[in-house]
Amino acid sequence: MELSVPHTCFVNRNPSFSSSPLLKSRLLLVPTSNQIKNPLVSFTQRNRFNSMESQRTTICSASSLVKDHGSATTTDSPMDTDRIGSVKRVTNETNVAVKLNLDGVGSPDSSTGIPFLDHMLDQLASHGLFDVHVKAVGDTHIDDHHTNEDVALAIGTALLNALGDRKGINRFGDFTAPLDEALVHVSLDLSGRPHLSYDLQIPTERVGTYDTQLVEHFFQSLVNTSGMTLHIRQLAGKNSHHIIEATFKAFARALRQATEYDPRRRGTVPSSKGVLSRS
Repeated sequence: MELSVPHTCFVNRNPSFSSSPLLKSRLLLVPTSNQIKNPLVSFTQRNRFNSMESQRTTICSASSLVKDHGSATTTDSPMDTDRIGSVKRVTNETNVAVKLNLDGVGSPDSSTGIPFLDHMLDQLASHGLFDVHVKAVGDTHIDDHHTNEDVALAIGTALLNALGDRKGINRFGDFTAPLDEALVHVSLDLSGRPHLSYDLQIPTERVGTYDTQLVEHFFQSLVNTSGMTLHIRQLAGKNSHHIIEATFKAFARALRQATEYDPRRRGTVPSSKGVLSRS
């Protein structure tokens, strides 16, 4: 009788493996023509292989690479470690604390003193499935400029820290988000090279108390510290709130694509240079 074992598996003779309920894959027994003709032989050999089976466990794993000579190597999943960036930024103008979890569940917790910015950071968390926790106190009695800028700088730094060496990620992200009459396209590259192309035509100077000029400044600051190439284009839109919110939603979705892992890369850097860095 012959044992047929798929090429993605290896046979381990250590009986301790058989104690795990996750490793209960059974050996595939293929009857020969002699067994079919002679049931006594088949019965005898079946007893012999039943005895063998208690000592052998077929182990199949997506993380095991079986070589031609039968040995196995394993590769650690890049998701074995949490990708969390924490930043505290204190100046004479602001006090900002950011915690960003790229592998979160979309948990928002932002209090910046700028209600509309909090609303946009909630979109980043919800649509990126990031945990975005931001606490900021700034000189908003003057205006929102310094707080808006420093929050973005801190988020960009947290993103930079959470990404680490960027091994295994998709790197590129692209998404177009509609919001009623507004339509905004965002394309980005976690290249290590900061660049912003910004093309929004926001018709009003303010949304609530928020100065709409600060949208571009927010993304420029985030790009500068994260090392990201970011393109933002408005394809349609008349309502200022809708245009800005569609931008943050599209950005969140594109960033989610870029930071997620590509299983085919097996933890390698997505660059022909072999490195993605700020330098």
